[in-house]
Amino acid sequence: MASVVARALVAVDAEKASKQDLELLKKLVMEFKDELDALGVKVDKIDKRVAVLEKNLGGWKLSGQIYFDANFADYDSYDGTYGTNKDGIENDRKFGFGRLRFFLGKQIDENTSLLVRINAADGNFTWDRAYVDTKLPYDVNFRFGRFNFDWESDLGLYDPYTVNNDATFGDWDVDGFQLAKTWGNFDVTAIVGRNTGIGYDYDDNGSKEITDDNTHMAYALKIGTQGEKWMFGAMGYWLNADNLGAEIDVNTYGVYAGYNFTPAVQLKGVYYFQDIDHSLVGLEDSPKSWKAILDVKQDLLKFTSLWIEYAQQDNMFLGTNSYNYLGSDEMNNKPWNNNTAKIWNIIADQKWNDKWGTYLRYWQADWDTAGVDDTKNWTVGVRYQYTPAIQFKLEYDSVDYGDNNGGYGDYDGKNNIFRFRTTVNF
Repeated sequence: MASVVARALVAVDAEKASKQDLELLKKLVMEFKDELDALGVKVDKIDKRVAVLEKNLGGWKLSGQIYFDANFADYDSYDGTYGTNKDGIENDRKFGFGRLRFFLGKQIDENTSLLVRINAADGNFTWDRAYVDTKLPYDVNFRFGRFNFDWESDLGLYDPYTVNNDATFGDWDVDGFQLAKTWGNFDVTAIVGRNTGIGYDYDDNGSKEITDDNTHMAYALKIGTQGEKWMFGAMGYWLNADNLGAEIDVNTYGVYAGYNFTPAVQLKGVYYFQDIDHSLVGLEDSPKSWKAILDVKQDLLKFTSLWIEYAQQDNMFLGTNSYNYLGSDEMNNKPWNNNTAKIWNIIADQKWNDKWGTYLRYWQADWDTAGVDDTKNWTVGVRYQYTPAIQFKLEYDSVDYGDNNGGYGDYDGKNNIFRFRTTVNF
């Protein structure tokens, strides 16, 4: 009988077992524990595995994240987040939810799970992600539905400290399909979908911006490899217009690499080049963007971590890179021309103990354009982890767009804000 149970333990990873099956198997494991030990079966590990499966199968799991913000602002330029404009209309006190998200998940069987994300904004609840993960033959991971893919985040290519920072290119929600396969240190991911929320509008000056028009098919491919000290790979995004309101195809190619000098010091970066199908005379149709990052963990310096990032981005580069912190949106004055912006993003984050932490951030962009001043932004903050689920954060943020943009840049002057945020994770 112990031999029969042992064979069942071997097969359980490959078969779809019901909750009742797992409960019975667990009882048999406990009853024949000594005999299974004698047969050389690792009962403790199998017992934990069965317990995890038993816990996950059959039930729905609810989790969520809540930000409640109290904002006290002082500014003299437009900021859509806080409702001011250049005409002097101000709303410099704002209390409300910065984020209200709920996640509903179900482990359907050992290899298949469902996740739905619900966002609440202005009293309305909408689901913005709903997808199924399962495993196909040959250990191919298959995902379908509405999901997000953000390969820069997966690779650690933008800082983990600022909540609102974004990828240079990517971080798309898509309705479609994803296939992923891993061979040792080598991995491949492919995506086919649409409704990525990308489209392009022209203003009177001939510039363009990403809008919310769902006008493009999206194809994406990432091929990479990673070892204990290194990583490198390549990415491709093909956004093809297939709607009468869309005029532009955007093909974006990227290569990335990273090297760990020690477990606490990593040098990494990404380089992009684009092929934009547009007909604007005199404007670049093959812009480039790259950034290099020195990531130093607090384990090395003891009193602080350091994130030192330098980027150069052609002003015609179409991406999601916002560096948008505390609603200041430092990229507001980025012009559309053939020049190249130079950007610094430096963060020092200190974890003093399990409860307290502090941080400093400095950001600056030189737009390489006459008539557009540099944009400078700095932030200081303190956080307190009241319980594992509740955190309090107080921070001050100031962005200076400059005073001499002469109407060419969208924003002039300064925005300053104090924010008290209460975060709950459950």
